[in-house]
Amino acid sequence: MMMEQILAPENLNAAWRRVKANAGAPGVDGMSVGDFPAFCREHWPRIRSALETGAYRPAPVRRVFIPKPDGTQRPLGVPTVLDRVIQQAMAQVLTPLFEGGFSTHSYGFREGRNAHQAVREVETCWKEGRRHAVDCDLKSFFDTVNHDRLMAQLREKIEDRQVLGLIRRYLEAGVVLPDGTREATPRGVPQGGPLSPLLANITLDPLDKEIERRGHRFARYADDFLVMVKSAKAATRVMASLTKFVERKLKLVVNRAKSKAAPLKACAFLGFQIGTRGRVAWTAKALARFKQRVREITRRNRGHAVRDVIDELRRHATGWINYFGISHTYTAVVELAEWVRRRVRLYYWKSWKQPRTRRRHLLALGIPREEVHMASRSRKGYWRMSSNSILQRALTNAWLHEQGVPDLRALWIVAHYGPNARI
Repeated sequence: MMMEQILAPENLNAAWRRVKANAGAPGVDGMSVGDFPAFCREHWPRIRSALETGAYRPAPVRRVFIPKPDGTQRPLGVPTVLDRVIQQAMAQVLTPLFEGGFSTHSYGFREGRNAHQAVREVETCWKEGRRHAVDCDLKSFFDTVNHDRLMAQLREKIEDRQVLGLIRRYLEAGVVLPDGTREATPRGVPQGGPLSPLLANITLDPLDKEIERRGHRFARYADDFLVMVKSAKAATRVMASLTKFVERKLKLVVNRAKSKAAPLKACAFLGFQIGTRGRVAWTAKALARFKQRVREITRRNRGHAVRDVIDELRRHATGWINYFGISHTYTAVVELAEWVRRRVRLYYWKSWKQPRTRRRHLLALGIPREEVHMASRSRKGYWRMSSNSILQRALTNAWLHEQGVPDLRALWIVAHYGPNARI
């Protein structure tokens, strides 16, 4: 029986290690990951019995809202730690059943696959002459999944009724909103649970198969996908037929306001776009979000110690380059690296504040006394001073690097050519 595999001690221990490593916030019961082991020692026999008999009832997920770059909010669900462990244990057993049948063009939430591979596939399609695309946006995908259709797909490979019943109860567990009210979930797969990514891929697998059946090239990451074709006419035709398939067969909703048939270079995918020469580049929105976050970290009235600001900046910049560093925009990286250093120089100048403090630091950094007096008494604004030649000679690129300021250019080179690359 599949439920026995799910509840096997070694599978549950592996699930707990995964949940513990991911940490995460408490669910509706307020229990933290740290409190779970003691709870489990006392209550697990009762919980296991309920799971085996089909009497277990999952707790509703705690709804939280995450701001999106466009000003809207993305709803996420936070299950209890207990339900995260159970879902993870289920996912570990169920994934091998479905993984082998998934499309090679599906890259989201799968072992050994990632967003970079999806972007590279789009780049390859451009090189093959497929320079038009269908950019289809599924409206509120995770909130609109049809439960009956999903359960029918699950029954094709899962025979254990206890497991099927438990999945259905998780789908219908409901959510608790920030104001404490509870809402039913007659449809949808709440984002946030360990089982949700697998269920999302199962839901969209028929779409992958349909696109493959038609002989089109595409790349999908979760509910974000592009279909690449060779002409504008083909893109328009495929857009209309896929919209019909998604809405009639999958019972999902296509957001017509955000979907389009367009030249590939006009389509954004996972924060990237293909430039006129077929090279991968980050989107203007992705760059704007990066700069906005750097401005927040280095905001001159923030009042944090410079060391803390640099540490936070380094974490953010390193993570950003690790993702967006596959772009071919070397010149843009060099310019961005200098802009980041200028933001740091601004923060140093602001933190020194008083003329005597500025004099002391500038002298210590080797600036002649007559120039120090001129700079420390300057009435130029902080941003203008951050590009002042005196301040640049004091806070050189090498000195800033010694303080831990990230060098985006060096990070980009490592991302492209490896840790032994000549920088």
